This record gives sequence, structure tokens and C-alpha cells, in this order.
Amino acid sequence: MKAGWVYIMTNRPNGTLYLGVTGDLVRRAWEHREGVIAGFTRRYGLKRLVWFERHDDMSAAIQRERTMKHWPRAWKVGLILAFNPAWDDLFDSLA
Repeated sequence: MKAGWVYIMTNRPNGTLYLGVTGDLVRRAWEHREGVIAGFTRRYGLKRLVWFERHDDMSAAIQRERTMKHWPRAWKVGLILAFNPAWDDLFDSLA
């Protein structure tokens, strides 16, 4: 089974958060940045990749995303702050 990624996008530090899962983080982050897919992230301008986590198989990534969706916002913000305290856009670090 192929690897999966869980990730968080935002529009600014402490802004709106989007939690997602994908098999190709570079492609998916680019799609969010360019707004090529209509929906929540394009509507709210969520173009900044601020957190991600790799899983060895997609089913583990999907389960992690489902679990995290139920977490309070403060827990997600805590994850971001531990991983990326400046809320920098991590897209360029993927290449």
C-alpha cells in the first residue's frame, strides 16, 4: 500500500484551518495554493501549508485524519506550534 500524508492548510497565523489527507502532498498543496479545485480551501484562501505528517500506508493516514478532525482547534494549533512555531508556509520545503 502506498504512503499517505495528513496536512493542515491555513490562510494566516491563527487563521482558518483545513485538515486533509492525500497520497501526493506536493500535488495537493499546489492545488490548494493555486485554487484549482472549488471548495472550502479556495473560498477561504487557505494557501499556506503549516503542518504535515507522513504515514507508511494510506489507511493509517486516513485514520489519523479522522481522529484529528474530532480534536479541538487548540490541539491542532498546538501541533502546528510544536512543528512550525512561525506558521511559515512549508510548501517550498517539500521539493
